[in-house]
Amino acid sequence: MHLAKVEHRRRISRFVRRVAPGVDNLSHYQIAWLPSDIAAGLSVAAVALPVGIAYADLAGVPAVIGMYAAIFPLFAYALFGSSRQLMVGPDAATCMMMAAALGPLAAGDPERYLALVIVMTLTVGLAYLLMGNLRLGFIANFLSLPILVGFLNGIALIIIVGQLSKLLGISVEAGDFFPKLLETVSHIGHAHAPTLALGLTLLVGLVALRRFLPRLPGALVVVVVGLLLAKVLGLGEQGVALLGTVPAGLPELFHIPLLPLADYPTIVRDAAGLALVSFTSGILTAKSFAQRNHYEVDANRELIGFGAANLASGLAQGYPVTGADSRTAVNSAMGGKSQVVGIVAGGVMLLVLFFLTDPLAYVPTTALAAVIIVSAVGLFDLTTLRKLFAMSRVELGFSVGTTIGVLVLGVLPGVLLAIVLSLLLLLMLTSRPTDAVLGRVPGMRGYHDRKDYPEAETLPGLLLYRFNADIVFYNADYFKSRVLAAVANANAPVDWVVVDASPVNVVDSTAMQRVAELRDALKERGIVLAVAHRKHAAARLFDKTWLDTQWELTEQQNYPTLTSAVKAFKSRDNRPGTATSG
Repeated sequence: MHLAKVEHRRRISRFVRRVAPGVDNLSHYQIAWLPSDIAAGLSVAAVALPVGIAYADLAGVPAVIGMYAAIFPLFAYALFGSSRQLMVGPDAATCMMMAAALGPLAAGDPERYLALVIVMTLTVGLAYLLMGNLRLGFIANFLSLPILVGFLNGIALIIIVGQLSKLLGISVEAGDFFPKLLETVSHIGHAHAPTLALGLTLLVGLVALRRFLPRLPGALVVVVVGLLLAKVLGLGEQGVALLGTVPAGLPELFHIPLLPLADYPTIVRDAAGLALVSFTSGILTAKSFAQRNHYEVDANRELIGFGAANLASGLAQGYPVTGADSRTAVNSAMGGKSQVVGIVAGGVMLLVLFFLTDPLAYVPTTALAAVIIVSAVGLFDLTTLRKLFAMSRVELGFSVGTTIGVLVLGVLPGVLLAIVLSLLLLLMLTSRPTDAVLGRVPGMRGYHDRKDYPEAETLPGLLLYRFNADIVFYNADYFKSRVLAAVANANAPVDWVVVDASPVNVVDSTAMQRVAELRDALKERGIVLAVAHRKHAAARLFDKTWLDTQWELTEQQNYPTLTSAVKAFKSRDNRPGTATSG
């Protein structure tokens, strides 16, 4: 009976870890983390609530909707997400994608638009859950570290340039990175002096706090100082932009609008695309910060976490959310240790929503710009670029190319570019893999690459060859040409070619065709093609019956090891250098 109870608890524990990793992490919470988590939560709240309000304009909804989207998803993600640093919330690109998708459907009707936003948000959440249950998180595995770094560096630059106009107190109309940068530079002479003085003071103060008093919630201090200065000095009357009136109150929870059935195909299509692209962006942020803090995130669990966050946003009348770069950077900079940061941030923002909306109206937007700029600078990973410069100029080029792509194309196309570049890097590495002609090294076991060991001994007439990759459509021709080149470059006439297939885990139909062509080409020269270490699982793409009838190499030409192949070669005939037909 006791063992049954223990097993039942274990099953429950495994289920919780799989479905709600945040709950499992919170069950192992260390009280020593609490001061850091509270400080980080306060700082995140100081940025997240005003940002949510600001992004509401991009989404085309009232400011209060942005507040709901900033608050309630944090609670859901804290329970269901696997990243200890990621902060979910409104994202500029996601807001613009949603507005572009729903604007035509709404046809200028504000009430219908709000209903579409809620349904879209809930549909995005369901799409995430479906993707998580189908274990589609593997799409994030194509993003290498150089691509991750390049993407985040581009995001950092976009954030910084986007905040410069608020820091300077100028108006910039351009939307893309380079036009916005040029317009900002050209308008520096028209900067609003009180706004610029306040912004630079707060920016320098925040940098100093992070440098000399890193345990203080610098972002919160800067926002509060800016608020007090604006109130006491009447900066609003002097032309300094302030956040303005923020409405208070809770949403109508669990209100789900009913839409005409004809709307749903379009909503589902656009929600699936939005979920796919915003997840790729969010998981980039999650993986990057996990890598910096020495732990792993599960992409499939992140899909569940993002789904829960979007469902919470939709049920609270909010709009779609994803991983938030700037708020995650604030969390990481403040030393946040766990998902408690999100709970603290959400709780603080709820209190502000109820009791402090009046003073919040005096927060200068230049103070928020200072906080976001400093956070974005922390996103820029110059250290990894230096390492890549020393390690691999090719991968450095991919990283810088990703950054440029994000700056030129924008965030969401930049995400797609990051995936394409990762696949291109993968194809480049695997389409021209290393190979080796093998020999025996005196005093060492096994067979080794003659390029590494020039003293390796070979048998006259026998060529031992290894291709260090799977053989599939994009490298099958290369495999064939490399074997023929090895035969042509051999020191003595070749009678047998034995391919060491131990690195080969997959072959496809193109590879089978090229192997057949290679076998025929060698046979015309009187050379036998044999294989050692061939894995049956490598041909798992093929029907077994077809494979048995089509694979023309006899059992005598397939060997379990290189040693057995060498023995077969030695005993094939008493006349040295004589080839067998097999």
